[in-house]
Amino acid sequence: MRTPTNFIFILFFSIQLISCHGQVSQSSTKDSNIHSKQIVGGGCDGCELMYIDMPPEIESIDTSAGWYEAGQKLLVTGKTLMPDGKTPAPNVIIYYWQTDNNGYYSPRAGMNEQAKRHGHIRGWVKTDSSGNYEIYTIRPAPYPKQTMPAHIHISIKEPSIKNEYYIDEFVFDDDKLLTTEKRNALENRGGSGILRIYIKDSVQIAEHNIILGLHIPNYPSDKKPVNESGLQVGEDQPSFTPFHAFGPDKGTKTCPVCKYGRYQGILYFAGNNSNWEAIKKWLAFLDHESAARNKYLKVYFVYGNDKNYNKEDRQHLLEKTGELLGLKNIALTFVPSFSDKESDVFLNNINPSVENTFIIYRNRNIIDKYINLSPTSENFKLISTVLDQNRSAYADLPEPVYN
Repeated sequence: MRTPTNFIFILFFSIQLISCHGQVSQSSTKDSNIHSKQIVGGGCDGCELMYIDMPPEIESIDTSAGWYEAGQKLLVTGKTLMPDGKTPAPNVIIYYWQTDNNGYYSPRAGMNEQAKRHGHIRGWVKTDSSGNYEIYTIRPAPYPKQTMPAHIHISIKEPSIKNEYYIDEFVFDDDKLLTTEKRNALENRGGSGILRIYIKDSVQIAEHNIILGLHIPNYPSDKKPVNESGLQVGEDQPSFTPFHAFGPDKGTKTCPVCKYGRYQGILYFAGNNSNWEAIKKWLAFLDHESAARNKYLKVYFVYGNDKNYNKEDRQHLLEKTGELLGLKNIALTFVPSFSDKESDVFLNNINPSVENTFIIYRNRNIIDKYINLSPTSENFKLISTVLDQNRSAYADLPEPVYN
């Protein structure tokens, strides 16, 4: 009996949707559960296809077949970093696969039968000595008549890890299908997979760093940094609304990253063990840095001492501090405690017992972090150098406009 053509197409597309997900589905077999607990990443459905037709020599720059086809041209560029979020990771293979401009993993004639699951828009890059990579492709379309956001699948093979593992799919911040619920469900494997777009000469550009081992199950513990306070480098800086006692938004509860998230920002958290002599030195330095860098740097002091908290006293303290130091650019803000849920400051995971936590972010993504940092000339130079090295090459480019 002849099978209807439409049925075959629907069946093929359904298989593609089922097989494209990176994470292994829950299995009822004991052997499968044991196996997933033993390998780095916990298992990956389809990631092993990265080895099919893999070139013997892989460069740090790749241009996909999609670049030459219909669709919005896209450049994804960034660094792959060691688990500390700072040290470049060379010779890491990044395998990607995605849908075409119509939302399908469309195969090509002559492709390996297994690799057809991933379609013809697939490729590899291997990070260079500085951890850099560049992928020139097109922006994938979402699955037709589906609610899943458009995405690019990513599989990682580290030189020192036996097996490959998947990280968060690359998704797009401006995608209407990327709802708040879906954002909150992201695993942050390898860091946030949310791409934020600049545009140049009709090409959309996304800067994206990958942090090896971040939120990866079974990753060797001796490779992971100890986290005493704050979110990890590579994660997105969450929105929260401290009360502004001094600075440009005085008298309001303004979200720092919501209003000023495009460029670089510093969040300076101080809690129950605050050293006010050190705080004053840091504030003077950071205000100078902010003035020197103009719109390219916004700095916020967030005071969260929960001992004997009183809003009026806290506001008065910060106002007098700002006036005494003659601060012009920095914002002095406060919250009742770092566990406060009304302001959502708890999302920052700040440890109130440490003397300070410095979070440096760019385009909402955390790019560096320091804990218990003393206000010395060496540390002032350290912060300045980090800001210089991490300024976006695309900061002055416009963002795309969508209807």
